[in-house]
Order: sequence, then C-alpha cells, then structure tokens
Amino acid sequence: MIIDAKMEKALNGQIRAELESAYLYLSMASWFDANDLPGCAHWMKKQAAEEQEHAMKIYEYVVARGGHVILEAIAAPRNEWKNATEIFQQTLEHEQKVTALIYELVEKAMEMKDYATRGMLSWFVQEQVEEEEHAMEILAKFKKLGEIPISLAMLDKELGDRS
Repeated sequence: MIIDAKMEKALNGQIRAELESAYLYLSMASWFDANDLPGCAHWMKKQAAEEQEHAMKIYEYVVARGGHVILEAIAAPRNEWKNATEIFQQTLEHEQKVTALIYELVEKAMEMKDYATRGMLSWFVQEQVEEEEHAMEILAKFKKLGEIPISLAMLDKELGDRS
C-alpha cells in the first residue's frame, strides 16, 4: 500500500523537525567549543548525529511506503546562551517539543488507521522517553552543581565520555 498523501506530508514535516534538532544541537556544540567545554561539545555533536539518524529513519520509511521525501527549509538555530545550564534547559524543552510532534503523528496514524506508520512511530515514542530522561538528568546535575569551574570541569569530562 502506498502511503497516504497527508501522512507523507506530516512525515516530511517530522524529517524537517529532526534535521532542525540536529542543526540546533550543532549550534550548541559550537557554543561549547567556543567556551572551552569540549566534553559538552562532544555530547552535543553525538546528539546532532543521532537526530540525523532519526531523520533518515523516517526518510527510509517514506520511501519504502512508496512516498516522496520533500525536504523543506531549515531555519537558522539560536547560537548564543548565557551558560551551559541554559543550554541543557533548552535541550529538555526542545525534546519535549519533539515528543509532542511524535505524539501528533501517532494520533494522525491512528485516526487514519495507518497501522504500518503507527508501528514505525512506536520506536520514536520510546526514543523520546530516553531523550527527555537524559536531558533531565544532565540539567539536574548542572542545576545542583552550579557553574563553578570545578563543577563545569567534572560535568564536561563526564559528558565527553559519551560513546
């Protein structure tokens, strides 16, 4: 069965959202690099790569269902923050926004009785639980430890260990 045009359009929008996420996280990585926090930059670069993988997962699904991927423009991301805590606060908020977008897609798939798309999206629902959990954990550490140099060095080292 060929994917419905409405679902194709919605999934194309999610591809854009995932690529926007990657672009935002690269911008955050750049801020960390410029502020001598290479471990945080490493974490964000890994996050950006993961978002690109998410976009490609949807891309491949649309193609496999006989659809056409239409890439839309991506707006320039924010590039200045006051500190690392603010960045991870925005990371959590951004992941919550992406979760809401995934839930909208799930609802659309259920309304349309598009069980194949609903099945594919179940992976993303679980992935968003992990994304929000990681962002919350890191944000909590930054809030608890503060932005003093020793705390930043410790957290930077920890985030630099992300494989």
